[in-house]
Amino acid sequence: MQSLTANNAKTKFGDLLMKVQREPVQISKNGSPVAVIMSCEEYEQLEQLKMMMLKSRFEQAERDIENGDLVDGDEFMKALNQGQFD
Repeated sequence: MQSLTANNAKTKFGDLLMKVQREPVQISKNGSPVAVIMSCEEYEQLEQLKMMMLKSRFEQAERDIENGDLVDGDEFMKALNQGQFD
């Protein structure tokens, strides 16, 4: 992934728009990364992937409920607080 300073991104915005059509570009300010700019196409693909993953998790949860594979909430919270899932 290419990286630009915020100042370069501002002064060469047209070039930045061309670069993001090929790959995401990281923008840094004061030496720290602050943003990533990507094409609309890549963003839409990322959003579709997120929705597919979320849908898959909901479908798995529905199957678990149908199969009676449930966990008592109080027991889960106790185990979580004890660091069982760390």
